[in-house]
Amino acid sequence: MTSGDIPPGTDSAVRPDPAVRPGSAVRLDAPEPSWAIDAEVALVGSGVAGLTAALRCAAAGLRTVIVTKALLDDGSTRWAQGGIAAALGEGDTPEQHRDDTLVAGAGLCDENAVHTLVTEGPDAVRRLIASGAVFDPDEDGDGIALTREGGHHRRRIAHAGGDATGAEISRALVEAVRTVQREGTAAGGTIETIEHALVLDLLKDAGGNTAGVSLHVMGEGRHDGVGAVHAPAVVLATGGMGQIFSATTNPAVSTGDGVALALRAGAQISDLEFVQFHPTVLYLGPDAEGQQPLISEAVRGEGAKLVDADGERFMVGRHELAELAPRDIVAKGIMRRCQEQGAEHMYLDGRHFGARMWQERFPTILAACRTHGFDPVTEPIPVAPAAHYASGGVRTDLDGRTTVPGLYACGEVACTGVHGANRLASNSLLEGLVFAERIAADLTADFRAGRLRAGAPVTDRAVVQLPAAELRTAIQRTMTEGAGVLRSAASLAAAARRLAALRPPAGSAGSAVPVVPAGPRSADGAGCGPAEPGTQTWETANLLLVAEVLVRAATEREETRGCHWREDFPDRDDGQWRRHLVATLDHSADRTGSARPVLRTTGSTAFPPVRTTHPAATEQPATEQTGTEPLGTEPLGTEQHSATDTRSAPGRSTDARAADHAAAQE
Repeated sequence: MTSGDIPPGTDSAVRPDPAVRPGSAVRLDAPEPSWAIDAEVALVGSGVAGLTAALRCAAAGLRTVIVTKALLDDGSTRWAQGGIAAALGEGDTPEQHRDDTLVAGAGLCDENAVHTLVTEGPDAVRRLIASGAVFDPDEDGDGIALTREGGHHRRRIAHAGGDATGAEISRALVEAVRTVQREGTAAGGTIETIEHALVLDLLKDAGGNTAGVSLHVMGEGRHDGVGAVHAPAVVLATGGMGQIFSATTNPAVSTGDGVALALRAGAQISDLEFVQFHPTVLYLGPDAEGQQPLISEAVRGEGAKLVDADGERFMVGRHELAELAPRDIVAKGIMRRCQEQGAEHMYLDGRHFGARMWQERFPTILAACRTHGFDPVTEPIPVAPAAHYASGGVRTDLDGRTTVPGLYACGEVACTGVHGANRLASNSLLEGLVFAERIAADLTADFRAGRLRAGAPVTDRAVVQLPAAELRTAIQRTMTEGAGVLRSAASLAAAARRLAALRPPAGSAGSAVPVVPAGPRSADGAGCGPAEPGTQTWETANLLLVAEVLVRAATEREETRGCHWREDFPDRDDGQWRRHLVATLDHSADRTGSARPVLRTTGSTAFPPVRTTHPAATEQPATEQTGTEPLGTEPLGTEQHSATDTRSAPGRSTDARAADHAAAQE
């Protein structure tokens, strides 16, 4: 058993994580908040996860604040094309959905988390429909049209507007939030929104419990500048981190803010090395950067074929599902064919669809292709893999709790154990929906029982100095070259060196240390001092931190599994690596804000219970090892966690928690 793991059969009573101490947190260099509002729950993010959690919390009578980086409907959810997966069709079952999810996850899924997803998913989708989301009807008009995507053996993907599912879900949820803001809820809950706000750091009280968040409002609305939301519960739903790469399907707001905040707050991060590269992104040239047009997996689900420049299908024979294999396998197939032929991209051929099907089933994709000079009706379109989805993130239990008391996470920012080493197509919207509802149920029960309280925020935390904003491009190019689809020890070592050179020198703690103006920088991006606080430098600091932890994790995992492809370790190694890498920041040596990522391994594919405690609890910190030694200095665990571990909250049975969950839906 590795240090820090919980032994098999250990009761899931929640205890303080000894690795999370009141002083074990740092913060970005930023002005002190000049204004504050109070809430019971602060939700950061406005995609399907954040909005669902907010609506459920408000319905339960909680005062809820949504903090979102742009407009309420401007998160990653609205970019989702394909749909939402659930066992809704005739002949389909949660067990079949589970099996497809486990296969796609390449041996690293937590089976309890997958079971939760697939069994609670169908009803969660029905509640989403009851909230106002309209999905495309089937041919008879009395059911939902279901399509198929990569890795699925059944048609179970519900879609809206042809290829605009995310936009419809976002529309419905935003409209429901606006209704609550106008009319309130029967239980007296409220929702306040703060738009154009970049979250900065988690606020903690003297006992290390969550006390809210600090944020910067970018000149819009009734708040401005750096402020705070004081709340004993914070839910991170900030989406992904695709902007650490040069080319991504993620919007510009996806800069890893939630993962970076959680790391600075002392939370555990898991599986960050598993970044899914979507196999079919419209190829716009070798110098294309920023958000790239996605060609949904649903296009292949409807029969489009992957071909090379000679028109030959190259996925046939590589996998039983050919073009509909799990995404990691298709992405690798494309890259291998590119290597064989010295090509930069392959082609997706959907000409046989005809103009009408393209216009009715995939209008968004058709418009994007034509905008860039390609017409899928008359020609194969060029495609190549690009960064798409983070399978790892902030480690949580089945109720969304992280290892910091009062801090929750759901959606892409979280690592629930559902996705393992590779996400199954269209499971992301479902995960955000299901686990957001579970968080709301958990919070509702805890507030009603008086278990969530927080003291005044403390500000005596070491300050992380900021890199210059112009280093963002250097970070992205470094990650694309060294930690992209293809990785090796040499490429990752080079990436680690370049990223370290971009890090500003650490100063001493707090405001007593003057900020050194950024000076001229060398050709490789290294500079002479930290930059001034501001939106761009805060985002760049988040990108740099997440990139460094990802590179460290990718370096340690010496195998190829799921969407982690090591050219120097081309095989999957279950004996050594069928387990999770868990990262934290170690900044205990000094108070300068300098921190290094520290990794350990779990003893099996199961996630141990999250060991946090609510502020009202009286347990003393457990006297056990923290697991903060560097990975190479500890043995790899081989013990299996109990198959019956439900990761439930302390002192409450599974039946009681199920009742709480049901009550929260009413």
